[in-house]
Amino acid sequence: MKKGKWIIWTLLLLLTIYFLHPMVLNKLFPIHYQEEILKYSRKYNIDPYLIAAIIKVESNYNPYAHSFKDAMGLMQIIPSTGFWGAKELEIEDFYLEELYVVERNIEIGTWYLKKLHQQFRGDVRLVLAAYNGGSGNVTKWLSDERYSSNGRDLDYIPFAETRNYVEKVLFYRNLYSRLNQFNTGKHGIHAADEFEVCLSAKIALYLNGHSRMTIFFL
Repeated sequence: MKKGKWIIWTLLLLLTIYFLHPMVLNKLFPIHYQEEILKYSRKYNIDPYLIAAIIKVESNYNPYAHSFKDAMGLMQIIPSTGFWGAKELEIEDFYLEELYVVERNIEIGTWYLKKLHQQFRGDVRLVLAAYNGGSGNVTKWLSDERYSSNGRDLDYIPFAETRNYVEKVLFYRNLYSRLNQFNTGKHGIHAADEFEVCLSAKIALYLNGHSRMTIFFL
């Protein structure tokens, strides 16, 4: 009887791995607008998987997404950031509706990520916290001993939305980089990684419809 149960569980495990093979995962978690993402990731030296993960979490690849805070487009850029970016990038006759244009949104969004990378020494967690919660808030948290013990790293993010946002983006960046859809040569799935990625995707499928994410692989 015990042997029979062991065989059943083994078969279930093999079926799970088979049906969530990396080729399938690439279909379940595609990266859209790869050409534009790669173009501006190279221009501003930003990880393309990070850009893709932000787009996934911010808008789920919907170029016409519009939030109640008036954040617009793929990377959910607010009007003030849009105008600032357009001025810095010398985009003539810029108007807000351009933020619904895929390439323009990714251009300004990636430019803004570069600014945050420079401000926060390339610390991805701080950059993401600033992207969601505001750079001014992150600066204040870093100077508050309740949230930062050394003034350089955040031990705790007081905004629940921002805390969960950082976790979600890091999760998708890790998943995308392991699937290596950009063929960067830096990542990709090896045999030893397949089960971890399959499990990661199962968790993602479950958590995709939940606002709170507390489990992710690094």
